[in-house]
Amino acid sequence: MNKTVKQCRHFFQLALCYPLLVMAENNPALDYEQARWHPLHFKPAIETATNEQCLACHQAVLQPQVKAQSPAGIQSKTVLAWYQTLTVYAGEQDTFHRRHLVTPLAKELMNLQCNTCHQGHDPREEAVIPPTSANATFTLRKTVNPETTCLKCHGQFNAQLMGLPEPWHQIREIMGDNCLLCHATIRTTRHQVNYLNSEAIEKAGQKNADACYGCHGGRAWYRISYPYPRHPWPGQSQYVPDWAKDRH
Repeated sequence: MNKTVKQCRHFFQLALCYPLLVMAENNPALDYEQARWHPLHFKPAIETATNEQCLACHQAVLQPQVKAQSPAGIQSKTVLAWYQTLTVYAGEQDTFHRRHLVTPLAKELMNLQCNTCHQGHDPREEAVIPPTSANATFTLRKTVNPETTCLKCHGQFNAQLMGLPEPWHQIREIMGDNCLLCHATIRTTRHQVNYLNSEAIEKAGQKNADACYGCHGGRAWYRISYPYPRHPWPGQSQYVPDWAKDRH
């Protein structure tokens, strides 16, 4: 096998195993396999795990890691990442976990915890590393389910459902660049979930429509819309349209 490929695979394997090695090192009574199967990685323990417990081993996810230059030689300062294209994001490029946990925008609008997204997994069903050509009957089980995590906030902007003629980025000027032009009286109770700071989001939306559009289409995750929770609001009709059924 090519030496470079071997090195890359070895590095990838170490990157995945490192948090577990740290857990084993911090607790001499644990070896690697015991750390891998620690109850904190599974339900029900993971449902009540604190960020401090997770970050005791996974602290590396909060370390700045964006490279100044890509392998192709492109300087990160000369281009915009997709999340930088909206006015509510400030600063240089940052990593995925930091943008959801520790950046100023994350602290202002979000209340995400490690186990908001990471809800447990089963190593017995993970694909082996390095990959094998044999039929090992493993499934590639994700440690995060995008349908119950990412899409809670990052769905495609559903202009048709809202009765708008075009997507928001094409008609925002016509609408005064103001989501609350309509939503001041429509669906007035929003974001009532424990992983968001609802009051801060409402205030941010009053100042800048990008605070709304950033999640609702501006940073879409997959090209589908998502049935956001439908919270009751004052004066809401008792009739529930078909598109809103099963939204809790």
